[in-house]
Amino acid sequence: MLEKKEWIFFDVGSTLADESEAYAHRVRDAISGTAIPYQEFWDKMIDFYRQNKKGDLETLRYYGLEVPKWHKEDERLYPDAGECLKRLKEKYKIGVIANQSLGTKDRLEAFGILKYIDLVIASAEEGVSKPDLRIFEIALERAGCRPENAVMVGDRLDNDISPAKKLGMTAIWITQGFSRYGTADGAAEQPDYIAGSLTEICALFEE
Repeated sequence: MLEKKEWIFFDVGSTLADESEAYAHRVRDAISGTAIPYQEFWDKMIDFYRQNKKGDLETLRYYGLEVPKWHKEDERLYPDAGECLKRLKEKYKIGVIANQSLGTKDRLEAFGILKYIDLVIASAEEGVSKPDLRIFEIALERAGCRPENAVMVGDRLDNDISPAKKLGMTAIWITQGFSRYGTADGAAEQPDYIAGSLTEICALFEE
C-alpha cells in the first residue's frame, strides 16, 4: 500500500524536531518564583495529555499561571530524522505541513534537512492552522497530489491524523512527544499505522 504513494508529508514539532527541552524550559519558567514542585507540574501535565488535552496549557491554567515564552532554540532534530528523510527522498516527494511560527524553512535549513524537503507549508505563512482542512488542501494542491496518493506523518491525533483521514490521505501516528499519551477519539482519529520513531517510519515504507 505505502509503496504506491507519491508524497509523504511530515509535521515538525515532536515529529522531526524533539521539543522535550523546550517543554522543560517552559515548565521551569512557569514555576519560577512559585512553590510548585517541578515534578508535580510535570505529572499534572501528563495527566492532561492522557485526557487528550494540551497538557502544558491546561496545567498552566490549573495553577493560574501565565504562558511563558516558547524557546524554539531548545528544539533539536531527532537523531534519526536526517537519515530517514534521505532514504525516503530516494523514492518519494517529501513535504511539511506544520503549525509553526514564521521562518520554518530557515529552521529546517539550520537542522540540515531542508535539502530533502520538496515543499514546506507552515501555518504562519499560509494564515491557516491545523486541524483546518484548508492547510492540507493547500499542500496537496501545490504538490499536485491527490489525497489518496499522499501520507501524513504526525504526533497529534487531532491536528494530524483526523484531518488527513477526512481528506482521504493515509495517516501515520508517530508516538513521540507528549501526544503519545493520548488515545484515538473514535474512528476519525484512528491512524492507519503507528510508529514509535522516524526509523520505524522508514521501515514501514521499505516493507
